[in-house]
Amino acid sequence: MSHPLIVSPGFPALPIWLVEEAIWPQISAELAPIALAFAQAQDFEAKPGRLCMVPDAAGKLAGVLFGISATDDQSADRFLIGKLPALLPEGIYRFAPAPRNPKLALLAWLLGSYVFDRYRKKQGPTAKIVAPEGVDVEEVSRIAAAVSLGRDMINTPTNDLGPDGIEDAARALAEKHGAKISVMVGQDLLEQNFPMIHAVGRASATPPRLIDIRWGDENAPLVTLVGKGVAFDTGGLNIKPGSSMALMKKDMGGAAAALATADMVMGSKLPVRLRVLIPAVENSISASSFRPGDILQSRKGLTVEIGNTDAEGRLILGDALALADEETPELLIDFATLTGAARVAVGPDLPPFYTDDEQLAADIARIGMAENDPVWRMPLWQPYASWLDSKVADINHISSQAFAGSITAALFLRRFVNNAKAYAHFDIYGWTPSEKPGRPAGGEVQAARLVHTLLKERYTS
Repeated sequence: MSHPLIVSPGFPALPIWLVEEAIWPQISAELAPIALAFAQAQDFEAKPGRLCMVPDAAGKLAGVLFGISATDDQSADRFLIGKLPALLPEGIYRFAPAPRNPKLALLAWLLGSYVFDRYRKKQGPTAKIVAPEGVDVEEVSRIAAAVSLGRDMINTPTNDLGPDGIEDAARALAEKHGAKISVMVGQDLLEQNFPMIHAVGRASATPPRLIDIRWGDENAPLVTLVGKGVAFDTGGLNIKPGSSMALMKKDMGGAAAALATADMVMGSKLPVRLRVLIPAVENSISASSFRPGDILQSRKGLTVEIGNTDAEGRLILGDALALADEETPELLIDFATLTGAARVAVGPDLPPFYTDDEQLAADIARIGMAENDPVWRMPLWQPYASWLDSKVADINHISSQAFAGSITAALFLRRFVNNAKAYAHFDIYGWTPSEKPGRPAGGEVQAARLVHTLLKERYTS
């Protein structure tokens, strides 16, 4: 079903003139005299992001001038059109001329129309757009809906989206697509050998759990997605300062990204055998909290010394990755809001990713740029692996050094993956700190659209 803000071609619609500096003289010559005079009176310039709504002779809206970047502008925001839905009055619009990338333009429009209104009802953008020719409207609508699902999950506070709420979202998604789902909760995690997931989540009043979704043809290539589902992270006994704890409702951003990706994959009916694993916990504080200095068993058989209870995400991922790896998937991908070090290295908008598969790395980087879902490769630098050495266990889960925190976290996770034919780890932020075109401030499912396109390329002939 297409998005309610998309209108089929043929409807009467107001033009949105997408104006580069080079073609502004041509467009201005074609405008009605009153529209041109109005634009000149408003000092309109054909610069990226500039907007001017021009009238007709009766004073009604005749169309919209919107400045866009030149074709060769490498710094251009490819979601710039996503500014428009929030700025335009209710009505039906069409692009004139057609955007250079019609699919991204339509997606930017839909993503820019997103509002989170669960707790404060407010009118979202109502401007509708005529679908550009040649765009798969159903696919773009599915992608936008999946992104909205993930954004809603991240934006929802933990009192309404604890580990049980993550399970509810996963169950709803499985039911939507006819997928199978099983969930291990509480003490069952110990009995089924997931000791690190249990240890991290046992202090919470809401028991920890491991969510397991399966979908697709049993004979298709196995693709497994793992998402970090820490519903809230106090830091545990290594408690975070208040300023660092304020946004910790988003620490399940990896789970949201994995479920959003799964929604796209299943909705597109890609020819894969999909498995989604979500370890869902709350890293809380109580008498049963795990402690610095504890040594935990892991599903992999490695003993893990706890250096800091605020590095809990890699522990639950370790058990989940070990389970995923036992099936030898064709492709194993994890999403995790894992380290502050990643933000220091590349900021909030450019998640680092790690893989030792050169072809996979090249595909991820290329597709990320093409889909305006950018990521940046960082190295699994083996000389740093010794920083995880422990004198009393097989491995410490944090580094003995103050450097390269995102890299050492990735190296820790890599220890739990041996059989997968290809593996990639995304250290996402899961949040847009300040509003950008097509990306409202708040939760964001980074790398999900990228991975959907990657799977579509790899497994659709």
